[in-house]
Amino acid sequence: MSASPLEQIAPELALGGAKLRAVAASATRARFRPYLWLLTAFWVYVLISNLMYANNMQASLSAMKIEHVYAASDARTLQHLMLYPVFMLCMWGALRLGWQPLKRRLPVQIALALGFSILASPALMLSETLSYKWYGFPAEHSMKDMSGWQEFFSTELPTWIASATNFLVTYCFGLALVTAFATYQRLRDAQLRSAALERALTQSHLQALRMQLSPHTLFNLLHTIRGQIIWDPPAAQTMVVQLGDLLRRLLSAGEREFTRLSDELQFVTLYLELQQKRFADRLTIGVPGRDSLPHAWVPSLILQPLVENAVVHGLAGHDGAVTITVEVNAVGETLALRVLNTIAPGKAAGGNGIGIANVRERLEVQFGERARFTSAAAAENLWMAEIVIPLLRDGPDGVRPEGGGAP
Repeated sequence: MSASPLEQIAPELALGGAKLRAVAASATRARFRPYLWLLTAFWVYVLISNLMYANNMQASLSAMKIEHVYAASDARTLQHLMLYPVFMLCMWGALRLGWQPLKRRLPVQIALALGFSILASPALMLSETLSYKWYGFPAEHSMKDMSGWQEFFSTELPTWIASATNFLVTYCFGLALVTAFATYQRLRDAQLRSAALERALTQSHLQALRMQLSPHTLFNLLHTIRGQIIWDPPAAQTMVVQLGDLLRRLLSAGEREFTRLSDELQFVTLYLELQQKRFADRLTIGVPGRDSLPHAWVPSLILQPLVENAVVHGLAGHDGAVTITVEVNAVGETLALRVLNTIAPGKAAGGNGIGIANVRERLEVQFGERARFTSAAAAENLWMAEIVIPLLRDGPDGVRPEGGGAP
């Protein structure tokens, strides 16, 4: 009789559960490993301080002819060596257990602390017995002989309580130390995760802003070509080829936060040349040559909304000629990008559409208060949009902008 499907997969499920438990145990050990060195250093400090205290107190009592009140150094050292694995085990259990929910976890935490502290006095008695036997001393030289184990709870209760109290305080200090360190690590990890999420959000935000440009620009350029198809088909064909080149550059630039200034102006030139083919008798453009440009990096597509706005609002409201000029000026560690366009006489508005809002938001996200954007009348019948940003000579990694990344 063949086994049922449930019986067949049961071994695999059991094996999978064993693997999960092994992975969880390995993760727990990995999390505890950084605390191991911290707790070991703390326990060495406890050993040294207890030895110094016991030796000083015994020296004072010996001056008064009172001997064998405090255990010898070798016995106390052996006591701490015995308690070390118990201390580590209790700390590991306390960290793994946690404190939430408090009503259920607190009693177990108290039990771990008390269980460790009550072992201190028996560990010292055993250490004394072993150390004196190793040296071959008679039993009367030790603080407690083996018969003392039988009378421990009846005759040595005050000493046991004092020892337990002392090591309980030590345990609490150790637990507070490792808990504080664990809390610091969690806060640090939370801050790193928060910073990573904030960077991811900023990246997504900037990408969304860049994606707004593609349909907006494409919509306007398609209308430009549409107007040429009937009147000048060869020019329309040329413009389609140029539009393909423009879209290729648009997609490439849209994948990067920053681009070279020369590439940005080459993209702007291509766009303005497309517009100039439609308004050949009205539109004059001026863009600085690549040789005259400083070696700098700028946010990708940051000038595109400004030149598009200059075309739309410069030509609106009149039938006269329009001049659009792009200027670049680098002074010290500041880069100024200006787009100037002539406007109709008496026209006061320069436009505040999606493109201008896009530029303002991107500058705020990437540079914060280190960037400035103005769009206002520069002179009579002349409008100027100006971007002032830090001069990034070596790319965005040279001067890290807020939320920026490598292109």
